[in-house]
Amino acid sequence: MGIINATPDSFYKGDLANGLDGILKLAGKMLSEGAGILDVGGQSTKPGSEPIDVQTELNRVIPAIENIHNNFPGAIISVDTYQSEVAIAAVAAGASMVNDISAGELDKKMISVVAKLRVPYICMHMKGNPQNMQQQAIYEDILKEMLDYFIKKIHQCKAEGIKDVIIDPGFGFAKNAEQNFYLLKNLSVFNMLDCPILAGLSRKSTVYKTLNINAAEALNGTTVLNTLALNNGASILRVHDVKEAVEAITLFQRYKQA
Repeated sequence: MGIINATPDSFYKGDLANGLDGILKLAGKMLSEGAGILDVGGQSTKPGSEPIDVQTELNRVIPAIENIHNNFPGAIISVDTYQSEVAIAAVAAGASMVNDISAGELDKKMISVVAKLRVPYICMHMKGNPQNMQQQAIYEDILKEMLDYFIKKIHQCKAEGIKDVIIDPGFGFAKNAEQNFYLLKNLSVFNMLDCPILAGLSRKSTVYKTLNINAAEALNGTTVLNTLALNNGASILRVHDVKEAVEAITLFQRYKQA
């Protein structure tokens, strides 16, 4: 899954500085490198980020999705949003998945809306919201609490009529570096939920702060953690750098076949 942040404050610029042309160029590059899904988001969800209104988010993501869909009609496009109005418009524009960091907690209509849209739903674990989540990284038993959370969410999604649920542990969302490494080490626990697991570790602070570098230098560290995620049960890697992730997947699959 290639990340396309249609936001002015993304730390990872790539070709995004050139507006829609840049987004289209980046989408084409990611698809040529082997991306199976393009994840388009218009709202920053990094720690401390402030929410934007629905119209501003629509203005960012809908032209991007339409442009990608029209130029690459076979591409699978996911919309990264926690607002149901944006999900509806995005699917109408060509998206075929919804990636919600709040799993319906920030917009209570989201799960029923996705069920009506009849598209797969990525359901992430987070406590609080991007403004306060880092103050909520407190758990008695993080694995048990997250399993309980996902069991309830999956049941809710299925009861509403969503057929395809993908779970995302939410690395870095209300989790500190120590908790992220513990989750990564125990990622296989979530296989019992019988849902595909998405791992989003790309260039996150757990990588670059551990290595005492910056996000721009975090590709190698990201590849290492992505490989560990694959080994522990991840089915989808959400990344900024598609070529390197596809290489990691290819080598991992060859290793598993040996």
